Amino acid sequence: MPICVLGIVKAMEDHKNELILILAGYQKEMELFLQSNPGLRSRFPIHIDFDDYNQEELWLIAEQMCSKRQYRLTLEAKAALLKILYIFAKEEHFGNARTIRNIIEKAIRRQAVRLLSKTTTTREELISIEKEDLPEVDP
Repeated sequence: MPICVLGIVKAMEDHKNELILILAGYQKEMELFLQSNPGLRSRFPIHIDFDDYNQEELWLIAEQMCSKRQYRLTLEAKAALLKILYIFAKEEHFGNARTIRNIIEKAIRRQAVRLLSKTTTTREELISIEKEDLPEVDP
């Protein structure tokens, strides 16, 4: 048994009235973890499964993230992001909203780098995320 599991079990027993331990992860991997020690499952009696966001909800999350940072996606960027959502949603370990956050944050950084090469920049350019700012994905 991995030493970290032994440490968790010991800490849970030694500090059972002072400690709240929350585990989070992919369902299959969490199940394997709980099976790694016969006493683990009984120490985590409450299990909550959260459904993944659907594509529409992920799209709304992306738009909200952009809006809160005062950015907007161009029409081409919107089409590219929808394609990304469609492709990534098929992956086994799709990070869901975390993946969307990473995509938007990376797009903002790429937009900043892209604009650095310009001698003058308009307000519209400063707030616009272009298709080229998003990661490219293969269909």
